[in-house]
Amino acid sequence: MCITVMTYASPVFAHAAPTALDRLQVIQNKFCRSATDAHWCVRNSILHRDLELPTLSKYMKDASKRFFDIAGSHPNALLRAAVDYQPPPPTHYIRRPRNVLLDPPDALTAAVDSLNDVNDTHD
Repeated sequence: MCITVMTYASPVFAHAAPTALDRLQVIQNKFCRSATDAHWCVRNSILHRDLELPTLSKYMKDASKRFFDIAGSHPNALLRAAVDYQPPPPTHYIRRPRNVLLDPPDALTAAVDSLNDVNDTHD
């Protein structure tokens, strides 16, 4: 339930400042460590891999993609129009919610993905 509460309306605030998202990720990491009674030396990426739990940034990116895919084909023309816009140039300082889909993964998400890729090649 923790991830559900923490990610409510994630398509909207997924583009928040990285420091705010980092604070949420720290809370999730502490919860994972406490729930599994993992030793302090176990990496967070290992915990996420073993629990099959996405990082918050990956979860938010996936939720945003689902939201924009659904909203883009919604029968309401106003909702379709709100989703259908051209992203600003990369040098533009205003972040729009859909820009989160273009962001590269953070370090923890990249580490979890690489661990999952290694596991997939060994299976």
